[in-house]
Amino acid sequence: MPSVSAHVARTLAAHVDHVFGVMGNGNAYFLDELDRTGATFTAMRHEAGGVVAADAYHRASGRIAAATATYGAGFTNTLTALAEAAQARTPLVLVVGDEPTSGPRPWGVDQIALGSAIGVRTYTVGDRDAAATTAIALEHALTYRRPAILAIPYDVAAREAGEVPSATPLTPTAPATPAIPFTAAAIERVADALARAERPFLLAGRGAWLADAGETLGALAEATGAVTASTALGRGIFPEQRYDLGVTGGFGAEGAMQLIREADVAVVFGAGLNQFTMRFGELFDPRTRVFQIDTAASATHPQVGGFVRADAADAATAILERLRSRGAQPSGWRESVDIAALRAHETGDGIAADGRLDPRTVAQRIGELLPADRVVVSDGGHFLGWSNMYWPVASPDRVMMVGTAYQSIGLGFPSVPGAAAARPESTIVLTTGDGGGLMAIADLESAVRVAGGRGLAVVWNDAAYGAEVNLYGLKGLAREPMLIPEVDFAAVARGFGAEGVVVRDLADLDALARWTAREPHERPFLLLDLRISGDVIAPYQREIIRVNS
Repeated sequence: MPSVSAHVARTLAAHVDHVFGVMGNGNAYFLDELDRTGATFTAMRHEAGGVVAADAYHRASGRIAAATATYGAGFTNTLTALAEAAQARTPLVLVVGDEPTSGPRPWGVDQIALGSAIGVRTYTVGDRDAAATTAIALEHALTYRRPAILAIPYDVAAREAGEVPSATPLTPTAPATPAIPFTAAAIERVADALARAERPFLLAGRGAWLADAGETLGALAEATGAVTASTALGRGIFPEQRYDLGVTGGFGAEGAMQLIREADVAVVFGAGLNQFTMRFGELFDPRTRVFQIDTAASATHPQVGGFVRADAADAATAILERLRSRGAQPSGWRESVDIAALRAHETGDGIAADGRLDPRTVAQRIGELLPADRVVVSDGGHFLGWSNMYWPVASPDRVMMVGTAYQSIGLGFPSVPGAAAARPESTIVLTTGDGGGLMAIADLESAVRVAGGRGLAVVWNDAAYGAEVNLYGLKGLAREPMLIPEVDFAAVARGFGAEGVVVRDLADLDALARWTAREPHERPFLLLDLRISGDVIAPYQREIIRVNS
């Protein structure tokens, strides 16, 4: 007779094709049953890594994610990664063991309370409702685009529960991107502003990508003659890159950011306009008319003068129709500007004054050598500036920064297996720092095992927590806690079966050129241990320093 765990595993497997996690007492029966369903389970080396890999899997594929961990210490190990998924609005189901129905044991914790504290709801299964509860948890994740915890009490996991009901299609109570009615007058105001604009500018974020608005936004940019740009998570959304300035904020080139300040009308689609995107309030000139189109309840920045609550694709279509109906002509602004020159970043000095690599120079060279089909996954840290500035990607689903929503580090290496499972045709490129890399080092093994020759890790090794040195060290605070003994990540990688290369000058990057030239099945996972200077501060970090000074 099928058990409770069988009900959970089979219902989940009807909607999810990949589960990441670590096995323990609390989920052993679930994983045994999952093995019989045909769904793929990828073992990670840390419970946080299971959630991170699932999160990255969703960001790269768009499909609902699933992870699993045991109860108690296994569950509490997931909390930082789970908080990140909640902040990033990732539809994810975390299957965990839980205390017996008879009550907690001496090592038990209130898992429901812990989940609630980070904004994640828990659904607990029983022997009469396990399949239905699993379906409800899945629908919750899809409806609200948030994680849900699915708890299996320890004494219930192997209990007989009758025949497993046939899986039915999920029916979330609201679509992931809700259809929001907007007024014709609101759209008319935006269309009128764009029709009259001499220097129109369009900015798109991840919300526009989720709304599948890229093609329409490209047509709108052409119809208005607008210069375009994106947020860090919206990179590559505009189909015509000749007139695109790249990423706004501290990841953008200074010339490009100055051009944005010349815009007389700016329309923002599906972007939250956080402090980094907005350069801490300096992105737009105070005289620029700024319109925001988003599914949020209201405008998300004080500089927004006109807000339309709407789906980005629907609104862009409506604006485009109005412009065409009135015979509006493109402004000609974008053809009058040398966008390519403005988009160029500083090349650096090769070797910095302290004798270590200038991160700008090495970042640019790596960008030239990386495979074109890359998916870039990023940990958090000062180094974010270099990869985001110098490594363009083809579309927003080819870049993910697992950790930035919750401002954490140490989630880099486990992102690789999730992205690799979602995009088996692509090369997965991790960018991480030495601080975050050491936190997540156990799942370097997972990255090597799952990605193999399609995986590349770049470790920006400055022997310090660079962001803290740049902010608090410059204020005169004690530097010793901010420093890290220089670790040989290349040697560690070789211990896990990868190829590890210490990069002290640009010639050492010939190893990357040789690796890229080989077929993925002929090469090992590659880790580049970049010995960079900590004296070169990324532009976005300089903005943070300025604001906090």
